[in-house]
Parts: sequence; C-alpha cells; structure tokens
Amino acid sequence: MITLSRRKALAVPAAVLVSATAGRADAAAGVPIPADMGMGNAKARVTVVEYASLSCGHCADFNETIFPAFKKKYVDTGRVRYVMKEFLTAPANVAAAGFLLARCAGPAKYFKVADEVFRSQSGWRTGADVRAALVKVAQANGLTEAQFNACLEDEKAIAALNARVQQAVADGIDSTPTFFVNGKRVEVASLADLDAAIAAASKPAGRR
Repeated sequence: MITLSRRKALAVPAAVLVSATAGRADAAAGVPIPADMGMGNAKARVTVVEYASLSCGHCADFNETIFPAFKKKYVDTGRVRYVMKEFLTAPANVAAAGFLLARCAGPAKYFKVADEVFRSQSGWRTGADVRAALVKVAQANGLTEAQFNACLEDEKAIAALNARVQQAVADGIDSTPTFFVNGKRVEVASLADLDAAIAAASKPAGRR
C-alpha cells in the first residue's frame, strides 16, 4: 500500500523505489508494462513526449501555463500526438498515488485526473492533507474512497508503475519535466520552444 501522510509521503515503499537494476529485474520477471497514456491523432507527423511526475512543481507549472495553449494549437487540431510518460520525483509516494489513481479512473479520465492532481499541489505543499486532496480528486471522477484505497493497494498496478519508471531510468531520464519531439530531446520553457521544435520536426525528411 502507498502510505500518505500530511504534506508529503514519509516513506517510499520498495515497490516504487527508482533503481535501474530493479527495473531490469522487473523486465526479466515479465512484469507487464501498460502503454503510456496519450492524446491526439495517432497518425500525426509529430509526437511530443513528456516525462512527468505528478509531484513535480515544474510539471504542474507547465500543465497550468503552457499545456492548455499547446493542446489547443496542436493536439486538438490533429497536428501532434502527445504522450505522457510516468516518472516519480519527491515526494515519490504522492506521485505514485496520483498515477495509480489516474490509471484506476480509466483512459478516458486519465488526463483529467492528472490535471487535478497537479492543481492540488498548491494546497498540500502549503500544509493541506495530501490524502484528503487525492480522495477528493478520486470522488470527483467517480471513485469512492474505498476504491481509491484499493487503487493504492493494487500490487500489479504498483509493479507496472515501477517497471515504467525503471524503463525511464534506463533510458537516461533523471528529472522532470523532460521533453522529446519525434525522439529528439528539447528544452521547453515556453510555448515558443515547442513551436520551434514542432516546426523543425514537421519538415519533410532531407529538408532543413
């Protein structure tokens, strides 16, 4: 079970510790890794990947200040496929709980839950009860508190989350948010940065 305390998680369970060695062991044991969550045109010429943590303040800032305009301009118009890859940053238990909750809510509500968890940061980072905040998100998305508790106790879901995080570690990810546009790592501090990267990736092969 993921144990949540006031403001932050005090202990990270072994199931969600970040370790490249453990990740390889999970893969060898055949732990299934559900697909990363995405939105937009699956056949779009450009794919933007964000490695994000639901406890990451910079990720929450991107979610609030840049993502809405990016989504409206590129994802909603079918020009770009957006994919979120899950990662854990301190407090890792909170990030893990948020991702487990989003998965439990189902694919149709995954990004809505993620957005609400990001927005909850302003409360629990200043003293609010983080567990109560996440239960509120769960209930707003059709889950009972009992179902929320079950999400955090689902050993298969925890193992799958751990495997996704370990794969990210093996791929060289060590911080969030980290962005890739068509496989090329880019620094994103504004929508203009994404504009430039997407424009470059949209050009036909062989043209600069």
